[in-house]
Amino acid sequence: LKKYETAVLLFAKKPYVPFTNNRAERDLRMAKVKQKVSGCFRKKLYAQAYCRISSYLQTMANQGINPLVAIQLALGGKIPGLEAGGGE
Repeated sequence: LKKYETAVLLFAKKPYVPFTNNRAERDLRMAKVKQKVSGCFRKKLYAQAYCRISSYLQTMANQGINPLVAIQLALGGKIPGLEAGGGE
């Protein structure tokens, strides 16, 4: 802790720095569980798609939007926050 004291205590000095990294660990945990259960992702493209979908659903959940509603919105091309004609 002495060696990394500045980094460890950064949350006390900068309000935007979270107290723990649990959020990052939780976000990665499901991908690791999926990889463990299925053995692996068959292609890099599939792993990227999984991460993209998972990230979208987590963002919508953080905004208080039900995952099923979020999927309906995405399939209908009505993703909250994107203006008409906007890209990614």
